[in-house]
Amino acid sequence: MYDQIQETVAYLRSKTTVEPQVGIILGTGLGNFISQIEVTQSIPYQEIPHFPVSTVKGHQGMLIFGTINKMPVVALKGRFHFYEGYSMQQVTFPVRVLKFLGIRHLFLSNASGGTNATYNVGDIMIIRDHINLTGHSPLIGANDERLGPRFPDMSEVYDKQLISMAQEIATSQKLNFHTGVYAAVTGPNYETPAEYHYIRTIGADAVGMSTVPEAIVARHMNLSCFALSVISDLGVEGKIEFISHDAVIDAAAYVEPKMTGLVLQMIARLNGRPE
Repeated sequence: MYDQIQETVAYLRSKTTVEPQVGIILGTGLGNFISQIEVTQSIPYQEIPHFPVSTVKGHQGMLIFGTINKMPVVALKGRFHFYEGYSMQQVTFPVRVLKFLGIRHLFLSNASGGTNATYNVGDIMIIRDHINLTGHSPLIGANDERLGPRFPDMSEVYDKQLISMAQEIATSQKLNFHTGVYAAVTGPNYETPAEYHYIRTIGADAVGMSTVPEAIVARHMNLSCFALSVISDLGVEGKIEFISHDAVIDAAAYVEPKMTGLVLQMIARLNGRPE
């Protein structure tokens, strides 16, 4: 894998002079964030060596280089999922590439089903921890010490300083937000009422089909990680309704301007700029 990463990085560096400090995976909830980037290069996934290709509606496959208020960034417009048939190593391959491109912070977003009875559709959840219910890990297999340790610590997957920063900004912007635990499942089917109940019982506030593998690899590579989730439906007894992918996209689109504003403020602070 290390050699493939280096080949991909070499190809990308031949296409851009941007040296990104922040990497952003534009999942559901930040899909149109690209409009905030002053784009210098836009590269289709199909042209990038060893990159998978996103197959999910709402996940366009483009790697974007540019700046946000002069902060150099790289963004994945469209992520990869285990349920698409990719291995966990393929799903998380782009995270490793971003690390070797030089990013210092990784931002992730997703849409999830709220299992906490105090949550409402359209709320934002800042992820402080996760529960991996996929039954798989992207770190299974031979370990390459050039990528990270065999047994990485997981006591602080999500950067506490970035969480604190996000809480402060969200409060100042009067956003409806929570800080909670995200449970990852494989999908692609949504959860049954009994599964929602189980997920809440074990301590998760929301459940979704992404993010955790990427966060695990970020921790493996000692990369600062921050993640946001938009609550697109509720897995709470008495509030469970029929859900479709289109409904999830619609709910995320409603909240997207708020999530975009939050991430923009965070990047501005990371760049040492005034609020």
